[in-house]
Amino acid sequence: VQLQASGGGLVQTGGSLRLSCAASGLSGYYAVGWFRQAPGKEREGVSCLGSDDSTVYYAESVKGRFTISRDNAKNTVYLQMNSLKPEDTAVYYCAAKGSRPVLTDRTTPMKERWYDYWGQGTLVTVSS
Repeated sequence: VQLQASGGGLVQTGGSLRLSCAASGLSGYYAVGWFRQAPGKEREGVSCLGSDDSTVYYAESVKGRFTISRDNAKNTVYLQMNSLKPEDTAVYYCAAKGSRPVLTDRTTPMKERWYDYWGQGTLVTVSS
Protein backbone atom coordinates (compact mmCIF):
# COMPACT_ATOMS: atom_id res chain seq x y z
CA VAL A 1 0.00 0.00 0.00
CA GLN A 2 1.24 3.44 -0.88
CA LEU A 3 -0.22 6.83 -0.10
CA GLN A 4 1.12 9.78 -2.04
CA ALA A 5 0.32 13.20 -0.63
CA SER A 6 0.78 16.28 -2.78
CA GLY A 7 -0.46 19.80 -3.30
CA GLY A 8 1.36 21.70 -0.60
CA GLY A 9 2.99 25.03 -1.21
CA LEU A 10 3.30 28.64 -0.19
CA VAL A 11 0.15 30.73 -0.01
CA GLN A 12 -0.83 34.06 1.49
CA THR A 13 -3.26 34.42 4.37
CA GLY A 14 -6.79 33.99 3.09
CA GLY A 15 -5.68 31.87 0.17
CA SER A 16 -6.57 28.33 -0.77
CA LEU A 17 -4.82 25.06 -1.49
CA ARG A 18 -6.04 21.60 -2.35
CA LEU A 19 -4.12 18.64 -1.05
CA SER A 20 -4.38 15.24 -2.71
CA CYS A 21 -3.76 11.80 -1.29
CA ALA A 22 -3.49 9.14 -3.99
CA ALA A 23 -3.79 5.56 -2.76
CA SER A 24 -2.39 2.53 -4.52
CA GLY A 25 -2.53 -1.09 -3.47
CA LEU A 26 -5.54 -0.38 -1.29
CA SER A 27 -8.85 -1.67 -2.54
CA GLY A 28 -12.31 -1.81 -1.15
CA TYR A 29 -13.63 0.49 1.50
CA TYR A 30 -11.23 2.43 3.63
CA ALA A 31 -11.18 5.52 5.80
CA VAL A 32 -8.74 8.35 5.22
CA GLY A 33 -7.47 10.94 7.61
CA TRP A 34 -5.46 14.10 7.22
CA PHE A 35 -3.04 15.11 9.94
CA ARG A 36 -0.64 17.98 10.30
CA GLN A 37 2.45 18.74 12.30
CA ALA A 38 3.64 22.28 12.85
CA PRO A 39 7.22 23.02 13.88
CA GLY A 40 7.75 22.16 17.52
CA LYS A 41 4.28 20.71 17.93
CA GLU A 42 2.76 17.27 18.01
CA ARG A 43 0.97 15.83 15.03
CA GLU A 44 -2.75 16.51 15.18
CA GLY A 45 -5.77 15.21 13.37
CA VAL A 46 -7.32 17.62 10.89
CA SER A 47 -10.05 15.66 9.17
CA CYS A 48 -11.32 12.16 8.56
CA LEU A 49 -13.51 10.65 5.87
CA GLY A 50 -15.16 7.35 6.65
CA SER A 51 -15.26 4.38 4.29
CA ASP A 52 -18.92 5.19 3.60
CA ASP A 53 -17.90 8.55 2.10
CA SER A 54 -20.50 10.28 4.23
CA THR A 55 -19.08 10.24 7.75
CA VAL A 56 -16.81 13.24 8.08
CA TYR A 57 -15.02 14.78 11.02
CA TYR A 58 -13.06 18.00 11.27
CA ALA A 59 -10.90 19.51 13.96
CA GLU A 60 -12.55 22.59 15.44
CA SER A 61 -9.71 24.74 14.21
CA VAL A 62 -10.48 23.99 10.55
CA LYS A 63 -14.22 23.48 10.62
CA GLY A 64 -15.94 25.64 8.02
CA ARG A 65 -12.70 26.24 6.13
CA PHE A 66 -11.51 22.77 5.11
CA THR A 67 -13.43 20.15 3.15
CA ILE A 68 -12.47 16.51 2.73
CA SER A 69 -13.72 14.52 -0.24
CA ARG A 70 -12.97 11.44 -2.28
CA ASP A 71 -12.85 10.57 -5.98
CA ASN A 72 -13.28 6.80 -6.02
CA ALA A 73 -12.50 6.56 -9.72
CA LYS A 74 -9.07 8.00 -9.03
CA ASN A 75 -8.65 6.40 -5.62
CA THR A 76 -7.75 9.84 -4.35
CA VAL A 77 -8.87 11.83 -1.31
CA TYR A 78 -8.68 15.60 -1.30
CA LEU A 79 -8.45 18.24 1.38
CA GLN A 80 -9.67 21.57 0.12
CA MET A 81 -8.30 24.28 2.37
CA ASN A 82 -9.80 27.76 2.16
CA SER A 83 -9.31 30.94 4.18
CA LEU A 84 -5.89 29.75 5.20
CA LYS A 85 -4.24 31.26 8.25
CA PRO A 86 -0.59 31.37 9.31
CA GLU A 87 -1.41 28.87 12.05
CA ASP A 88 -2.31 26.34 9.35
CA THR A 89 1.37 26.20 8.42
CA ALA A 90 2.50 22.61 8.89
CA VAL A 91 3.52 19.43 7.17
CA TYR A 92 0.33 17.65 6.20
CA TYR A 93 0.08 13.85 6.12
CA CYS A 94 -2.59 11.51 4.88
CA ALA A 95 -3.30 8.15 6.44
CA ALA A 96 -5.63 5.25 5.68
CA LYS A 97 -7.34 2.44 7.49
CA GLY A 98 -8.64 -0.43 5.40
CA SER A 99 -11.18 -3.23 5.75
CA ARG A 100 -14.23 -0.96 5.92
CA PRO A 101 -13.66 0.37 9.42
CA VAL A 102 -16.66 1.45 11.42
CA LEU A 103 -16.53 4.92 12.87
CA THR A 104 -18.28 4.88 16.22
CA ASP A 105 -16.99 8.15 17.65
CA ARG A 106 -15.31 11.29 16.42
CA THR A 107 -12.25 10.99 18.61
CA THR A 108 -10.77 7.66 17.53
CA PRO A 109 -10.31 8.41 13.81
CA MET A 110 -8.52 11.64 14.68
CA LYS A 111 -5.77 9.69 16.44
CA GLU A 112 -2.62 8.53 14.67
CA ARG A 113 -2.65 5.05 16.16
CA TRP A 114 -5.97 4.19 14.52
CA TYR A 115 -4.46 4.18 11.02
CA ASP A 116 -2.67 1.38 9.21
CA TYR A 117 -0.92 3.24 6.41
CA TRP A 118 0.77 6.61 6.09
CA GLY A 119 1.93 8.77 3.25
CA GLN A 120 4.84 11.15 3.22
CA GLY A 121 4.13 14.72 4.19
CA THR A 122 3.50 17.76 2.05
CA LEU A 123 4.45 21.17 3.36
CA VAL A 124 1.91 23.97 3.57
CA THR A 125 3.22 27.43 4.38
CA VAL A 126 0.84 30.32 4.92
CA SER A 127 2.47 33.72 4.93
CA SER A 128 1.04 36.62 6.89
